[in-house]
Amino acid sequence: GPWRRYSAFTINVPIYLSFSNLTMKSAIVASLVASAAAFAPTKTVPASTQLSAWIEDTVVGVTPPAGFFDPLGLSKGKDDVTMKYYREAELKHGRVAMAACLGWYLNAGGVHPAFNSALSNDPLKAMVELPAVGWVQFVLGCGAIEWLGQQIKERPGYEPGDLLGAAYWVDNSDEGWVSYQNKEMNNGRLAMLAITGMIYQDVFTGEYGDMMYRQLVR
Repeated sequence: GPWRRYSAFTINVPIYLSFSNLTMKSAIVASLVASAAAFAPTKTVPASTQLSAWIEDTVVGVTPPAGFFDPLGLSKGKDDVTMKYYREAELKHGRVAMAACLGWYLNAGGVHPAFNSALSNDPLKAMVELPAVGWVQFVLGCGAIEWLGQQIKERPGYEPGDLLGAAYWVDNSDEGWVSYQNKEMNNGRLAMLAITGMIYQDVFTGEYGDMMYRQLVR
């Protein structure tokens, strides 16, 4: 063919040198431009801009009157991945707190079916009185739920806290779905404050029932 092969031992110079001087110069200039572009600084988006964009795109959890509530500035400089992790943690803590409040009310009201109702109606005392087999069941149950949650997170399109896969059927363009999520978020936030207050009252006043705050109004 017109192109002659060459090796490390025999180099045959005439390899169709049919490039014009102009074409060769253009190729050299193009290669220099490409090399310079490789060392050009890349455009980075400031962390504050990323956070602002996340807040604007997020319609869940940003509710009046507080709006985007972050008095300690924990979200400052965080990227989308970190903010989604925070949202996942907030949802999980809120759900656990709601379950804790429900369990507290039932236990304090005398409803304690476990262990033949032999445990105290004071939730904190019942926790101490719980036999080792009960703690084993509790830890294994929580571990199983955590493991299942980690497996669900691996699926494509996973949204923080969406363990049931609702995002496959409805998205945040549905106002009813957004309202439902905001209600869960706000109830979870309230429950976290409530269970903290109930534990505090029980520890410092010994009151755990429906009049647990009477120490404050005497």
